Amino acid sequence: MTASNDELAVGTAEFDAFVKAHPDIAELDLFIVDVNGHALGKRLPISDGRRLYEGGVTYSACAPFLDCRGRGQDPAGIGHSDGDPDGVALPLARTLHRVSWSRKPTAQVMCVMRELESHAALWFDPRQVLRDVYLQCRSAGLAPVLACELEFYLVQASRTAQGQLQPACVPRTGAPPARPMNLCLDSVEDHAQFLERINQAAIDQDLPVAGVVCEYGLGQFEINLRHLPDPVLAADHAVLLRRLVRGTARSLGMDATFIAKPFLHEPGSGLHVHLSLADETGSSRFAPPLGDRLLRNAIAGMQAMMFDSMALFAPNINSYRRLRSSSIQSGPSWGYNNRSAALRIPAGDPRNTRIEHRAATADASPHLTVAAILAAVHYGVTSMLEPGPASVGIVDLPRHRECPLDLADALQRLERSKILPAYFSQRYLSAYAQHKRGEYAALFEGITPQELDFYA
Repeated sequence: MTASNDELAVGTAEFDAFVKAHPDIAELDLFIVDVNGHALGKRLPISDGRRLYEGGVTYSACAPFLDCRGRGQDPAGIGHSDGDPDGVALPLARTLHRVSWSRKPTAQVMCVMRELESHAALWFDPRQVLRDVYLQCRSAGLAPVLACELEFYLVQASRTAQGQLQPACVPRTGAPPARPMNLCLDSVEDHAQFLERINQAAIDQDLPVAGVVCEYGLGQFEINLRHLPDPVLAADHAVLLRRLVRGTARSLGMDATFIAKPFLHEPGSGLHVHLSLADETGSSRFAPPLGDRLLRNAIAGMQAMMFDSMALFAPNINSYRRLRSSSIQSGPSWGYNNRSAALRIPAGDPRNTRIEHRAATADASPHLTVAAILAAVHYGVTSMLEPGPASVGIVDLPRHRECPLDLADALQRLERSKILPAYFSQRYLSAYAQHKRGEYAALFEGITPQELDFYA
């Protein structure tokens, strides 16, 4: 199954109307979403933007499979063995918006990379991977509604002499935060300028930001997005939010990091996904009492596929620092109103019953994370699986023997999964593993100070 062209911008009317409404715009950032959830693309003079809407802009077709440095690892022969051919970036409708953090008046538009001549979807595009899984859910009569929450740290633009990150200074004091300020409104007020710019930029870009809270770590925040009945759009919003947060922080002389564990002795940052299944009226099919069985089926599917999917939820070597400090390693636990569980049923109106999936790290690909969660829901519901008992109180059990605690183990488990190929294809899983192994190896090409301390 491939995506339809309904999401693509058709003709130049949208671009022409935007330029007329924003005559000061000088440049246009066009980008696609890669396997790491990063925005990769080109900056054009606005005068050249019209040709993007007339027929697209060409650049390397392997862009969706570049590593964290923007380099190719030749997974499945993509980007090197194939001669690194061009594809065409086509603009997505309703994604052309003003960028508030650029030094010059700038706009941005999200694009999708397609085959050069046929404009056919690329099988390794993470948006396409998610769309295909979503279509499987729809074919089974499942209508997912979901929202993403992203945690991140505000950090200083400069690093320590040892190359480490350091928490951003509090504008009011000019000094780093002295202590954690979990849920503290004073900390929110201290960073009011940053958060106000986030809110305004979200309005400018039609991003449905639902709220901001100060989290447990020094300079750590969480931003919530509203629930949507379109999983691809919800994942798009998570990517756009990460770009918006980083850009806004840098415009104020700070930086923002979504790395899973930026500080050894501070909490990690997660990508939490809230999910329900809607009926024909838009209400949650998980609502009790009739929805209890469906809820349990979905939870059981998430349990069954969590460890197979860990390389997608925790895609980088640093991700496993967060995992080792979380309760997820003790098993895919679930519970009602229990934040220590990997799968949490939040408190609230029973008519809006949903599952909060808490395993993914903040630097995971939103599209691949959501795809893996939807695959698990589909598997659990169609197989009518039953979960184990709900956890009560703090989840603090011995490490589960199947939980991968490093990237190498997680990639091996991904490739050997008996369930995931029905949703991602074995070709994609093998290419993803090859890509991540190449990135992992590149991380150790240089001689690190710690290596010299150990062995010199």
